[in-house]
Amino acid sequence: MQNDPRTNAPATSDAGIEPARDPDAAPGLPGRANYTQFAQRYAQMAPEKPHNALYERPATAALLGEVAGLDVLDAGCGPGIVSAELARAGARVHAFDVTPAMVELARSHCAGLPVEVAQGDLGQPFAWLAEGRFERIVCSLALDYVEHLAPTFAEFRRVARPGALLVFSMAHPMRDWIDTRTHGGRSYFETTRFGLHWAGFGEPKPYVEAYRRPLADIVNALTASGWAIEQLVEPQPRPEMKAVAPRLHAELAQAPAFLCVRARRLP
Repeated sequence: MQNDPRTNAPATSDAGIEPARDPDAAPGLPGRANYTQFAQRYAQMAPEKPHNALYERPATAALLGEVAGLDVLDAGCGPGIVSAELARAGARVHAFDVTPAMVELARSHCAGLPVEVAQGDLGQPFAWLAEGRFERIVCSLALDYVEHLAPTFAEFRRVARPGALLVFSMAHPMRDWIDTRTHGGRSYFETTRFGLHWAGFGEPKPYVEAYRRPLADIVNALTASGWAIEQLVEPQPRPEMKAVAPRLHAELAQAPAFLCVRARRLP
């Protein structure tokens, strides 16, 4: 899954979030429940949302680089926006998402393109995927819905070829920490499950849950799973955002909402 962006919208006024808290929510991965509520609305709006189109997606694409002729995994593909872009750039894409409605939307969006779409859970083994299959893996704002990152990074390594690249984006840990709605009074060093009602996607407003965790937990889980970090980016908004969302542009130019990482699979 992705956030809005896909928007796993950070707690900013321009993202259209209303505060709500459930720090002791029932266990279980939140991704499927999140997007089942508003999959169609999300698919219609996310392609043009400034957080997505003019901020996170360009930063992630720049880290991913050329993909023509490569086998690429789009993990947490949502409605297939990134999958379609990769396929049009010449990649052979396998995509998966935990939400059945998103899987169907992705299949429709990618019809006629070299994209196969499956239903799968980022928090579980990718049992349907063979070892060493992919030269690139992209995971766009979906890992915020996974409580324990190390097993997922290990699965990414298993299905990656030696030397393959993993590019992922997540909510920025410090940005989320600054907003009291996301940490609920708990320590920065804890992994906290929080929920917010998202406005901006129509009614009823979906209640979206995610995890906020310290930066060290992200980095250490990645490197312990056999990945070497090549580049870490705190994105800047695209200049054209200033015309369509000036307040959001000013906010993101002052402090990042997301974190984008490129890592290479170790032997």
